[in-house]
Amino acid sequence: MSQIVDLRSDTATKPTAAMRDAIANAEVGDDMMGEDPTVNRLEALICERLNKEAAVFACSGTQSNQMGLRSHCQPGDELLINETGHIAHFEGGAPAVLSGITVRTLPGPDGKLDVDQLDGKIRRDDQHLCRTRLVCLENTTNVGGGRVYPIEQIARVSNWARNHKLRMHLDGARMYNACEAGGYSPADLAQHFDTISICFSKGLGCPMGSVLVGDAESIAKARRSRKIFGGALRQSGMMAAAAIYALDHHVERLAEDHDNASYFANEIAKIDGISIDPSAVESNLVFFSIEEQKGTANQLCNALGDRGVKILPAGGTRLRACTHLDVDREGIQTAVDAIRECFSAGLTSRSAVAGSPY
Repeated sequence: MSQIVDLRSDTATKPTAAMRDAIANAEVGDDMMGEDPTVNRLEALICERLNKEAAVFACSGTQSNQMGLRSHCQPGDELLINETGHIAHFEGGAPAVLSGITVRTLPGPDGKLDVDQLDGKIRRDDQHLCRTRLVCLENTTNVGGGRVYPIEQIARVSNWARNHKLRMHLDGARMYNACEAGGYSPADLAQHFDTISICFSKGLGCPMGSVLVGDAESIAKARRSRKIFGGALRQSGMMAAAAIYALDHHVERLAEDHDNASYFANEIAKIDGISIDPSAVESNLVFFSIEEQKGTANQLCNALGDRGVKILPAGGTRLRACTHLDVDREGIQTAVDAIRECFSAGLTSRSAVAGSPY
């Protein structure tokens, strides 16, 4: 194997040479004292682009999500979220562990929620019941299929929430993918939320880091939570410099990842034994299934690994592939050819594993 094609996640990206230069040359200070000039510049840049009052740099998307939740909720409060939401399933039970928040999951197609799913779900004012306080959306959706909210749907949910005096939080781990695919600006999206969590370590290609942005009061609370959650940062300008570089150089190119995902989906749809609807691929995530009589997800992942291709199992027969800046069209074709070869050769191991898409 001359090269590994890693489609497990866009978190697999490594910083480019130019990003490494930005990291190496970053001006730094003590962020906990408010004296890291590069972190301050990043937070100001995000506020400007999303038309928000304040922002706080964080270690990870899970951390910035949890900082956002805690800024809106008290112990015993409840949030509403789609049943596939990352906050509900892949953050280690953090809402309950860190903030005493109850997570109420609701069904909705493609990992999304609309007013129809939310109507009637607010608990009445009763000392026996949780206080419904927050609506959490995810854009793009993850386990929901990498799907993108139309801005009109976001607006409907936001208006509904505000009419019921609920707060709105966006898990925007791949927010810039959503904006690219949905045809709206970050500011257009952000106006409908009180807080937004954005990851830099996924499609934007940074080695680490996330940011929470919102109104000044919420972010002030979130900054205190960052300390409580062990996220005190010192000379973090090096990672902030990577994020600034990514915002300036890696946003427009996300369209290339989306094109590669669409190409991948259309090509594997031609393979006997693969079940996929290519028209459902809207961003850089591609979910597909193996027909049961052909084998299992874990089985295919093992066979692909032997051929230098890494894809993530997401259930007994379901898999997820994620395109990103470290895999070009040639790499995508290599992955397609490897899948075709696996099915031609036949699969042997019958073991299965449920993956954890992140």
